[in-house]
Amino acid sequence: MSGAAMGITRMIDLPQIHDQRGDLTFVEGGNHIPFDIARVYYLYNVPVDAERGGHAHRELEQIVFALSGSFRMKIDDGTTKSEYWLRDPRKGLYIRRLVWREMDAFSQGAVCMVLASHSYDEADYYRNYEDFLAAVRSPSA
Repeated sequence: MSGAAMGITRMIDLPQIHDQRGDLTFVEGGNHIPFDIARVYYLYNVPVDAERGGHAHRELEQIVFALSGSFRMKIDDGTTKSEYWLRDPRKGLYIRRLVWREMDAFSQGAVCMVLASHSYDEADYYRNYEDFLAAVRSPSA
């Protein structure tokens, strides 16, 4: 992972409480993550050959977790591309605004949970890669 990629994404480690009954991990908005949580959603029953994502956000920030199984996150800030394999439910990938993301290679039974900084707003999405690149290169980005 390059230095530029570290500026747009980073792994977030959550606390783990372990005892003979099993493991417990928790997350607190504004404490473990750098924003208040406005929305939580999750993906499941994703076919192993499916691709998800394929967009960027104007303002929204996210942390993506693999609660079960694994999948690959492909991250692109318009200059640098990187990949992350998510498979540990205690580790989330923090993705800032104006970052293109794609997800693939879902394992059988994978569950992806996303913590988001904003409620759903279709106007916040860049769904066309060229529009995303133009926004990143804009002086007002």
